Amino acid sequence: MKMSLQDVLFSQGFGTRRICSGLIQQGHVTVGVDGAVCVDPAAVWDTEGLVFSVQGQTWQFQRRAYLMLHKPAGFECSHKPGAHPSVYTLLPAPLRQRAGTAAAGVQAVGRLDQDTTGLLLLSDDGKFIHRLTSPRHHVPKVYEVEVRHPVDDGQLQRLLEGVVLDDDPRPVRAAACERTGERGLRLTLTEGKYHQVKRMVAAAGNRVEGLHRSAMGTVTLPSDLAPGHWRWLTRDEVQALAGGALS
Repeated sequence: MKMSLQDVLFSQGFGTRRICSGLIQQGHVTVGVDGAVCVDPAAVWDTEGLVFSVQGQTWQFQRRAYLMLHKPAGFECSHKPGAHPSVYTLLPAPLRQRAGTAAAGVQAVGRLDQDTTGLLLLSDDGKFIHRLTSPRHHVPKVYEVEVRHPVDDGQLQRLLEGVVLDDDPRPVRAAACERTGERGLRLTLTEGKYHQVKRMVAAAGNRVEGLHRSAMGTVTLPSDLAPGHWRWLTRDEVQALAGGALS
């Protein structure tokens, strides 16, 4: 796909078309691995593998944004947070401002509570987000849970057989559940109800003290991705999450 340099910058979140044009004309944009300055906003470039730099910030063109973030505690998954900072402040400005299909910037694929840590996927691809969050697709999410009281076999059995939450008379079951320590659980869910892990554990007779999401779908949080850091998903990871078809 070929685009003018102005539209390349705009699509990637470097500002309005007027701002992008100004950055280019003022010599703040270089293109290619050799870093050649381009001052023509209308210059056309092949976007496949295109690398450019804006005011010293190197960027590779991505038609759609697919990324993972290691969410730390104390951040809200909202663009308009309340008592805590937004998780989006952990991302570079172009990802927050890029022109997506439905709204500017990337959006979280589901939400994690402010005190929950771990894997958070983000994208500006509405179909991708819908596929991963729609209840009919049963995308598994794995949580590492620290609980207040020792875990017994009865609690494991109740979580696997189903517990009733206060907003739904139908039992909610864990897809998988195992003990990871005296006060530790690994819980796999395929639904996305409000505060589901905390409510299920409470209904089973215990209390969540710490919660960390370690995996979603086919993607596991890498051990070398530090809290507060992010990376692009690989093409294979996106294909697997999207069921083999990119939008």
